Amino acid sequence: MTDNKKLDLILEKVNSLDEKVNRLDEKVNGLDKKVSSLDERVNSLEGDMKEVRQRVTKTDMTLENEIRVNIQRIAEGHLDLSRKLDDCVKISSDIKAKQEIQDIYINMHNSKLKAL
Repeated sequence: MTDNKKLDLILEKVNSLDEKVNRLDEKVNGLDKKVSSLDERVNSLEGDMKEVRQRVTKTDMTLENEIRVNIQRIAEGHLDLSRKLDDCVKISSDIKAKQEIQDIYINMHNSKLKAL
């Protein structure tokens, strides 16, 4: 084998190796793009998660500071209304009992008047 043939073989192998390196470089560039895209998406998700955490914290604060207090006020008002209703029912019952007694007396007196 002559030196020219050896050099040709070496050149061929170097060209083949160069092609493989170029393909590998293209694949690495593609991976870099995908990783960059993935980084952007992760950063976006982190921002969204931060916003979600802030909203949840705000909602918790609203529940604790406003809604719980308002529910307690409503419950206290309901208790007062319940007491007032109980008082009214008692008074109504007393009035009804007195009215029944008066009706009995009226009937008795009517009977006595008719008898006269």
